Amino acid sequence: MANDTSGSGYVEQGGYERDTQYLADRITADGSSGWPVEPDRYRLVVARACPWANRAVIVRRLLGLEDVISMGICGPVHDERSWTFDLDPGGRDPVLGYERLEEAFLARDPGYAKGITVPAMVDVPTGAVVTNDFPQMTLDFSTEWAKFHRDGAPDLYPDELRDEMDDVMRRVYTEINNGVYRCGFAGDQTAYDEAYARLFATLDWLEERLSGRRYLMGGHVTEADVRLFTTLARFDAVYHGHFKCNRQKLAEFPALWGYARDLFQTPGFGDTIDFPQIKEHYYVVHADINPTQIIPAGPDTSVWLTPHGREELGGSPFGDGTPPGPPSAEETVPAEHGPGGIPHR
Repeated sequence: MANDTSGSGYVEQGGYERDTQYLADRITADGSSGWPVEPDRYRLVVARACPWANRAVIVRRLLGLEDVISMGICGPVHDERSWTFDLDPGGRDPVLGYERLEEAFLARDPGYAKGITVPAMVDVPTGAVVTNDFPQMTLDFSTEWAKFHRDGAPDLYPDELRDEMDDVMRRVYTEINNGVYRCGFAGDQTAYDEAYARLFATLDWLEERLSGRRYLMGGHVTEADVRLFTTLARFDAVYHGHFKCNRQKLAEFPALWGYARDLFQTPGFGDTIDFPQIKEHYYVVHADINPTQIIPAGPDTSVWLTPHGREELGGSPFGDGTPPGPPSAEETVPAEHGPGGIPHR
């Protein structure tokens, strides 16, 4: 059995299985969960390298929740114990005072033995983690935290689309988000071949779907787009080579590549992407896949800012809403870590 140190999972009998035993508590508007929605009470802990955490960063920003949910950022490299706050002065999160995210999980349960994963919502008064259930967390940002959304925030989980969205997001999760990991952590040739076939069959399905519509659900962005985007943003830089997902690059799918650039150039998406941290995480932490821990110099990320032409399909990213403002100085990805400034619309 080999650990998936990028998240929480394992390889057993050839195939990769993601550990989904998350702390499933929810922070709710009515407080019935025991964790009421309250401004300034919770801290979202993320790592820019992690695609699952990247979802939460994007949704929080699109909805304008920065003023009510603070954010702590771990570094890109962790050990077997935990993500660490090595980017902060003194190596400690300035709000929680922790060196390791592990401390928040142990504050909740001193005998905690499950995965220490990001994103995690931490209760600041007690220092205890509330939940690391990343699929539910972002949906709750849209629903339970609605009172605190910014003016002009998009509806990322529209009532009338939820049934179809749930089906699309389920397929994207199993076949794309998790599919690249099944390729990368396959324990034998048979498991890899099966994972590879499933991944590219679904990418082909998405290529067809996005050939006639601007976004996954139609004319404006939804949570479904957020969930797909974080994998696409890492595809050519990491998954194509490191995880052997190499039938073709993202840049060789006309519709998917245009769609990915369209989102990247939309405020709240590309300005959350830190390419050096992404590459450092995968190529250094996954020493079983990359024993030399050498980080590749490429690919050229400036191509993310080239024209995409998706406006011809109509629609607009935020529907009747407005784009978010620029991120705060503390949460801005350094210019040298991205392809350049991201234009606002």
